[in-house]
Amino acid sequence: MPISGEVAIVGAATTSFGVLHERGYTELIAEAAFGALDDAGLGLDRIGSAWLGTAEPGLTGLVGDAGTAVAEAIGFAPRPVTRVANFCCTGMEAVRAAALDVAAGEHELVLAIGAEKMRDVPSRGSLVARTANLTHPTIAKGRTAPGQFALLANAYMDRFGVARETLAKVAVKNHEHATRNPKAHYRSPITVDDVLAAPLVAEPFGTLDCTPTTDGGAALVLAPVAWAREHAERYAVIRGFGLSVTGGYYTSFYDPETDFLGFRSTREAARVAYAQAGVDDPRAQLDLVECHDCFTVTELVNYEDLGLCGRGEGAALLESGATAHGGDIPVNVSGGLQSCGHPVGATGVRMIAELTDHITGRAGDRQVEGARLGAAHTLGGPGMVSTVCVVGAAD
Repeated sequence: MPISGEVAIVGAATTSFGVLHERGYTELIAEAAFGALDDAGLGLDRIGSAWLGTAEPGLTGLVGDAGTAVAEAIGFAPRPVTRVANFCCTGMEAVRAAALDVAAGEHELVLAIGAEKMRDVPSRGSLVARTANLTHPTIAKGRTAPGQFALLANAYMDRFGVARETLAKVAVKNHEHATRNPKAHYRSPITVDDVLAAPLVAEPFGTLDCTPTTDGGAALVLAPVAWAREHAERYAVIRGFGLSVTGGYYTSFYDPETDFLGFRSTREAARVAYAQAGVDDPRAQLDLVECHDCFTVTELVNYEDLGLCGRGEGAALLESGATAHGGDIPVNVSGGLQSCGHPVGATGVRMIAELTDHITGRAGDRQVEGARLGAAHTLGGPGMVSTVCVVGAAD
């Protein structure tokens, strides 16, 4: 059977995100997995398989290089566990694989887990340093995510006449949202002046334009919708799931079709997910969106690539207040990557858990009232890989 309309999310949990030196990688896996099981009201013995999303096992001594991490963390042997990685789409790819497992009828109840431990290394061992120093010796030496997305920011600002202050307002919005999320890495409000005065990383970005480097984990329990109807106290339904890969890691920024104003991968993934979910007017039909705001400009182009507005209209949509909590299309009410941080393998799972909480009416102070349909989006590779998942209420 297909994923769309046939696979339910019956349990969801997220660890706190932050600098978690007191908790190891396998502890984050265990906390997230058992939290999702508790939420579903299930024992571990009921789960047939698990899928693990970890993008950078090199940061944890290769412990997350295979499904063995889950077997060790939660005592899952001898059942199957597969580790997946797809750059910043890793977490959502684990959910997609788990959903395919359920849809194929291979296993009835399946765990999707995302976890990343990014802060237990010195700066020279960080993901930024590894990206700059361990990649292609000529075409990618010294290349970093802030530097790459800064090219996009400068092109976008120049082409559409967007002010530096507008980028800052993305960070201000998402930090304000995070004041209502007890599990976010950053939970304090900031101002435009704070963003503009932050230390420069890559022109025009300062530190507050960039997602923090973070530890964290998240997990979901997936089941057939037919099972959920009979057994689950509450559940949400995966209505659509799209994955698009549009180019290579090293060559992406040399592609003559790349205009540095948006991402084809997002547009293609959204097209697939929306078609499955019956969404032809995202701005009108979606109640909330969690999107990949790795840098402030990325949220603006995501608005456009996800069909919430036309090309070049992202800044105006932000300035209108529509994407703030209480607006007609709230975006990143969790605080987004800007405030939750980006433990790469966990991010996509966290986003889908966030949608599930809103759709089942249990998001607390950040609840989007009446939410019945939402979209989660991740982007990686850099910009050549994207996943979009549409989650809706039970019929």
